[in-house]
Amino acid sequence: MRLSATVAMVLAGGLIPGCSSSHRAPESSSAKADHDRKLAPDFKLKDADGKEVRLSDYRGKVVLLDFWATWCGPCRIEIPWFAELERKSKNRGFAVLGVSMDDEGWKVVKPFIANMKMNYRVVLGDDQTAHDFGGLDALPTTFLIDRQGRIADVHVGLANRKDFEDGVEQLLRLPANPSVSALPAAGKGTS
Repeated sequence: MRLSATVAMVLAGGLIPGCSSSHRAPESSSAKADHDRKLAPDFKLKDADGKEVRLSDYRGKVVLLDFWATWCGPCRIEIPWFAELERKSKNRGFAVLGVSMDDEGWKVVKPFIANMKMNYRVVLGDDQTAHDFGGLDALPTTFLIDRQGRIADVHVGLANRKDFEDGVEQLLRLPANPSVSALPAAGKGTS
């Protein structure tokens, strides 16, 4: 009976492992206090149309930045949640940005995007981007980024849908900071 309760709690908490070569347990942290947030590293990656996308282009919006791959089962579970969040909140200053970590590139990613009906922008990630975000021990790894471009929360592995919804809603309720442009560019300034 105790084992069944423990298993139920683990499943209810969304603690199903992510895709990884390591056996590290998935992590989910509660949103960091405003003063503890660090600026998210900027990147310049290409989308499916070959256009360059920078994370800093999204400054002023709440961003759900999802590192994923087509072969990752837990990623396939979360992607429809993110599409729904994009649909519900894009007019409130919110955006989902997917970073595919597929080695095969667009030949596998483009059909996957169409099949999964992904309604948000996707770029191809690289080793440098993964390194800049602390290394990716598992996929999916998802960052919630506030309007000032700072990391407010990180989920490693499959997380609970409600955690994403609550985190996004919490960040959207905060007023936009009019001095966003006064912040240092990503990778510059102090931590």
